[in-house]
Amino acid sequence: MFKKLTGKKEVKKVDESKLISIDKPIKSLPEEIKRPEEEKLTAEQQAKYDEVYKYLTNAELKVGNKEKNPTESSGLIDEERAWLTRECIIRYLKATKWHVKDAIDRILGSLAWRREFGINHLGEENGDEVTSDLVAVENESGKQVVLGYENNARPILYLKPGRQNTKTSHRQVQHLVFMLERVIDFMPIGQGSLALLIDFKEYSDVPKVPANSKIPPIGVGKEVLHILQTHYPERLGKALLTNIPWLAWTFLKLIHPFIDPMTREKLVFDEPFTKYVPMDQLDAIYGGHLNFKYKHEVYWPALIEYSKEKREHYMKRFQKFGSKIGLSEYDLRGTHETPLYPVN
Repeated sequence: MFKKLTGKKEVKKVDESKLISIDKPIKSLPEEIKRPEEEKLTAEQQAKYDEVYKYLTNAELKVGNKEKNPTESSGLIDEERAWLTRECIIRYLKATKWHVKDAIDRILGSLAWRREFGINHLGEENGDEVTSDLVAVENESGKQVVLGYENNARPILYLKPGRQNTKTSHRQVQHLVFMLERVIDFMPIGQGSLALLIDFKEYSDVPKVPANSKIPPIGVGKEVLHILQTHYPERLGKALLTNIPWLAWTFLKLIHPFIDPMTREKLVFDEPFTKYVPMDQLDAIYGGHLNFKYKHEVYWPALIEYSKEKREHYMKRFQKFGSKIGLSEYDLRGTHETPLYPVN
């Protein structure tokens, strides 16, 4: 069970001369942060990967239009093939402990869910139904922010429930998924996971909403957990939680049985963010050097523009290298001319 730390947290005062004023996302990984080394597959793992790859590249493959009880099915579109990278397949194999059938079932389920949810086109410019205009109102208070990279080159998504500005609705889930997709856009070569920095602090400048809107109902919590654990496997690298009130602790305890053991191991409670994030990549309110002020009219268009540029780069290289399932994210996110992982 979760253990609440009782020691008083102290955020050291930042030297103002080192503060960096910023109101937009950090576009790229700084050179001083080293990406993790690639994990090589064993011969047995490669054989299992090849089995999944063979299944997914069958010309007769059909995918349902809903995660449960599909009413129709159809073949893959290019954007779905671009999502089915070498590393994507490996993530699903890892999540299923390298069980081939389970990995295939999970992948097909995620493809169907992405169609049903409206994000199977890898961006609104390609036809996604969950658009920036749809969820923009949810982020007017800056309750979710993509900003900076932690020590292991993971892009950071800040979640601030205390800045909640709307009542509980399905749009809030759409907003979270939209932001997850955007932080994935910011992933550098060689990194496939993200970091969550979750701060439950209350903010006086946010219009008041019902208290129960800041801590979602159990049903919504279970839906979000299902989405994260089932359809974003191996994506969470670290989750740092701070300023947790008793109501949030109660909520965490209630959903504890639904959190898989691997996810629990990635949760860190009430530890200084500076242990995990370089100072020049961390918001100053947590002891970093980024003097970040959320201005929706500045930040939101920049986030949409930067992430769109990264997706366009990704898709151009996907087409350049043959529009095939199994292309590597190293090649799709990179700038080199020849694929490092050619698909035979």
